[in-house]
Amino acid sequence: MHSFGFRANAVLTFGITILAFICAMASVSDNFNSPRPSAEIQILNINWFQKQHGNDEEILSLKLAVSLDLNVDVGGWHEVNMPDRRLCKVWDVVPICLFSPIDVTAVMASLTMNITADLQSLFTWNTKQVFVFIAAEYETPKNALNQVSLWDAIIPAKEHAKFWVQTANKYRFVDQGNNLRGKHFNLTLHWHVMPKTGKMFANKLVIPGYRLPEEYR
Repeated sequence: MHSFGFRANAVLTFGITILAFICAMASVSDNFNSPRPSAEIQILNINWFQKQHGNDEEILSLKLAVSLDLNVDVGGWHEVNMPDRRLCKVWDVVPICLFSPIDVTAVMASLTMNITADLQSLFTWNTKQVFVFIAAEYETPKNALNQVSLWDAIIPAKEHAKFWVQTANKYRFVDQGNNLRGKHFNLTLHWHVMPKTGKMFANKLVIPGYRLPEEYR
């Protein structure tokens, strides 16, 4: 006859095995879902489109472990003008450099968007929630892909996955430089499906055909 502890261990092991099997089946079942999400994004208005200047102060702190020679005279601070606009204060042979402010030009835009989406097909009985965000994507001479997040939301249930919203961008549409004037760009709807068990799925829907003005306003 088996002891109580042995029987409890057998029941617990069996229960955990069944639970792991159910979780695995739930995760596998998501592969049989064929979602067909749809979305439409209209830019109703460009509220403002401006160039701004600012200072980007770069400070470099050097932490140096110095072995001092007792025969070296450490007389104090000395100012040294560097050729690249830096002002270095030097404690004898140990430099600590303070970088001068750098002028930065940024172009920013504010948009009013009309977002219509039907993401109900992303939901299955194993879906916990869906995270969605809209990003402006465009090319520049330096980068093949620039991505700026404009809006996001968390959809907790299937009944909330079909929605219409009119909103300005939650996050700044900004580019460091002069790359946005007359720029063609896409608005891309990204989604991340977070399951109750198993791996997370991600995909996107690219909506092309948008353009910013040639002149600031």
